[in-house]
Amino acid sequence: MYPEFRSPCPVASALDLFGDKWTLVVLRTIFAGRRRYGELADIPERIATNILADRLERLERYGLIDKTPYQENPVRHRYSLTAAGADVLPILQALAAWADRHIPARWGSPEWFLAGTPEQFHPDEDAV
Repeated sequence: MYPEFRSPCPVASALDLFGDKWTLVVLRTIFAGRRRYGELADIPERIATNILADRLERLERYGLIDKTPYQENPVRHRYSLTAAGADVLPILQALAAWADRHIPARWGSPEWFLAGTPEQFHPDEDAV
């Protein structure tokens, strides 16, 4: 399920999962409501399709997203966050808040993103 971790350090282990150039951007895009491959590929950062396919495969393997077919011929999938994937939201919010404070001339983070909670993106059906 997970890659071989370089050390038992939790920060290093998290970076083994999220520390590349694209993984957090892909998760951010799913949080923003883009669920289909074409929607995920159509982002301002211009991710290459082979990289996007690789990151989606990794995120699914790590248990952070689910892949559900929505069309049979050709097969097309919709991606959604698992509970573990939704739990990445506070990390993304913290990164965005840091960038807002320290990197000039960035997009402002939308209110839904800043005020969001992981449960909004993966509600616990048993808690209803």
